Amino acid sequence: MENLALIDSFSEFKDDKLIDRVTLMAILEDVFRNALKKKYGDDDNFDIIINPDKGDMEIWRNRVVVADGEVEDPNAEISLTEARKIEADFEIGEDVSEEVKLIDLGRRSILALRQNLISKIHEHDNTNIYKHFKDLEGEIYTAEVHHIRHRAVILLDDDGNEIILPKEKQIPSDFFRKGDNVRGIIESVELKGNKPAIIMSRANPLFLEKLFEQEIPEVFDGLITVKKVVRIPGEKAKVAVDSYDDRIDPVGACVGMKGSRIHGIVRELGNENIDVINFTNNTNLFITRALSPAKVTSIKIDEETKRAEVILKPEEVSKAIGRGGHNIRLAGQLTGYEIDVLREGAEEDVELTEFSDEIEQWIIDEFKKIGLDTAKSILEKDMAFLLSRTDLEEETIQEVINILKEEFEE
Repeated sequence: MENLALIDSFSEFKDDKLIDRVTLMAILEDVFRNALKKKYGDDDNFDIIINPDKGDMEIWRNRVVVADGEVEDPNAEISLTEARKIEADFEIGEDVSEEVKLIDLGRRSILALRQNLISKIHEHDNTNIYKHFKDLEGEIYTAEVHHIRHRAVILLDDDGNEIILPKEKQIPSDFFRKGDNVRGIIESVELKGNKPAIIMSRANPLFLEKLFEQEIPEVFDGLITVKKVVRIPGEKAKVAVDSYDDRIDPVGACVGMKGSRIHGIVRELGNENIDVINFTNNTNLFITRALSPAKVTSIKIDEETKRAEVILKPEEVSKAIGRGGHNIRLAGQLTGYEIDVLREGAEEDVELTEFSDEIEQWIIDEFKKIGLDTAKSILEKDMAFLLSRTDLEEETIQEVINILKEEFEE
């Protein structure tokens, strides 16, 4: 058979590691049978013999010899005269096998065949790529920066697969150049049309959990369990760890001597501040640990509403709240409780929320962000402090102070 452009396609695909010989032969046969159906109306009486190693193939058309003038189905029958042109001693009733040359299909059909073959191969590859990465969802993966766009970084792995790292899945401090190796987790894989869309994330809490598995042998071996991870990417994270072996200190093992073990993880996450705490089923103790570095005086828990009222000394409140409210927010996410912070000895104080009819909620929220959630906590601060720590105007702060002072003057 002629070694036409279509046959040359064999060599392009036969060494592709994503496709085995049996699958390749099945795809080739399917492509050719579709072409035969279009030309002859049926492919039942055709034999297709494919040799992908040699880059060659044969198509044989099988027909029955009938008397001249009695051919009813030209695709299944051949006249005696035509049969004897193939071989002189054919008789009526015998089977004739005739090789079909590619050129017989026509040049246009050959071009269509090639396009169909390429399309089928790519479709198969995409299905395999989808399955491969679907199995990798939630796992750490490394790829190289290929192209940087406004809303995403496009990565390529060693096999040339495209992986998308969207802006919102990056750590805010991330900065990439073409050629950089980037680590993240495969967060999701979807088929869009016939092409798999592979999404990587570095902001997902699971990325931090998997880094613990990768970097800390005891976690990898299952001696230490990561119970829960909460993050504000690039800012702060809290990781609750536990061990079923009393001889192992899970926090110490994760952090390492002078932070040696966790240092690499912190650096990978753009110097994200990571608090590692011992998990416990004792809710009071777990909330206390979650609010670290603040020292809690006492806790009152309401299981029905999942709220915890935490009493702290005044100097501990800002530690419990943390910069931008990060510490208390993560502590709440880690423990599953809404945490309210109260100052020790503030029984005569008044919650800021009590003034919601006079002070707008967004203003109250601004004060809460810096740990000022009662009337006295604001009145104890001077104007310069309040201006420097909030985004409020001096006139607004003064109005709030006047309202709060009236409460205590009454």
